[in-house]
Amino acid sequence: MKDFEERNPLNWLFLPESVSKDDNVVATYVLETSPDTDILSKSFAIAVEQSTGTWIEVPAETPELRKHHMAKVIGIYELPFVEDTPPTDFRHFLIKIAFPLVNFGAQFPMLLTTVVGNISSAGKIKLVDLEFPLDFLKSMPGPKFGIQGIRDLLGVYDRPLLNNMIKPCTGFPPEVGAKLFYEVASGGVDIVKDDELLANPPFNPIEKRVKSYMEMAKRVYEETGNKVLYTVNITDEPDKLIENAYKAIEAGANALMINFLTAGFSSLKALAENKDINVPILGHPDFGGAISSSPWHGIGSPLLLGKFPRIAGADLIILLSPYGKFPVLRDRYLQTARAMTSPLETIKQTFPMPAGGMYPGIVEATLKDLGTDCIISAGGAIHGHPMGPRAGAKALRQAIEAYMNGIPIEEAGKEHPELNSALKAWGYWKGGERKLFDLL
Repeated sequence: MKDFEERNPLNWLFLPESVSKDDNVVATYVLETSPDTDILSKSFAIAVEQSTGTWIEVPAETPELRKHHMAKVIGIYELPFVEDTPPTDFRHFLIKIAFPLVNFGAQFPMLLTTVVGNISSAGKIKLVDLEFPLDFLKSMPGPKFGIQGIRDLLGVYDRPLLNNMIKPCTGFPPEVGAKLFYEVASGGVDIVKDDELLANPPFNPIEKRVKSYMEMAKRVYEETGNKVLYTVNITDEPDKLIENAYKAIEAGANALMINFLTAGFSSLKALAENKDINVPILGHPDFGGAISSSPWHGIGSPLLLGKFPRIAGADLIILLSPYGKFPVLRDRYLQTARAMTSPLETIKQTFPMPAGGMYPGIVEATLKDLGTDCIISAGGAIHGHPMGPRAGAKALRQAIEAYMNGIPIEEAGKEHPELNSALKAWGYWKGGERKLFDLL
């Protein structure tokens, strides 16, 4: 009878104020259940499953052990918050569970095992946020440079930055990429990144690519005075990742890039914590849709693609745009951007890089959303520009300058042939829809 009372859900339902925020990571989940679900018991079962217990009582799970190590349910909220007759089809809940930090410490593998773990296979449940104690955040590297540091490196303070992804994505030798690098950098690009599909293949190895690209960066600086960061993709197996970083830096790389979901948050963290790697790190979110797209499974995008990579050490993070080629919900896009830039104790701000079908016609909408502390990131709109990649870069810089000067983009297009050509080809975003028009 005593054991039953100790495992009674009512005895493990706590007020949020009764749990120390200094000693727990608080997880927020959304759930869909059947109408007859006992949500107290279900929430309690989730907390037990991801901390001290299992589906049946075991002798070593003592009251003392539970007191210090069992997760605690600190909030159950139904949507809508009915008080009498529940819905007859489905019931929807938001629940909050506090997980003792001592159970897993300040690391990603055991954190994810704890807050997602087995329950990811337990029906319609999605992790949408985590609230971290200060000690956890202090143990995370966060960005070495962040927004201010990147601006300091480039010497650009008064406008959004411009990034280009070299296209085609892969399959070309270093000398081809170097020519494209020179063209886009001459056109006004601040950052050039590898596509996420190009890392260290035999036809375009990291060392040769870095040397040839950085020669172009030096040439552009000598000709124009403009500095350019090149984020070389070093994504690889864990035992080769740091080796790739060292090779890239020795070859002259002034920035790095990692596909942080396929390589793992711990790999990103290892790069950021390494004192010998003192260059900015760009995080690419490919594979994110496999984890965040379902409304009832996985991890919410603001946490997965914003807060996690930021605290792990990404100075810049690609952010898929709702105005481009992917079906991105604008609300989540804005929340993810804010997860990169909102104050977060000791963690520096990360530069959001809206991308994914970016073109000059959506620069205004993007900057209205994010402000000027962002990086416009375009691939095809630069390399596929009707007048060539240099003109593609110029067109995006012209769109940025038009916004900064309060000039409507259709008016700016009349003054700049590069922007005019882009607008004629792809139109512009205004009033919630894409507008195609002729400026001639």
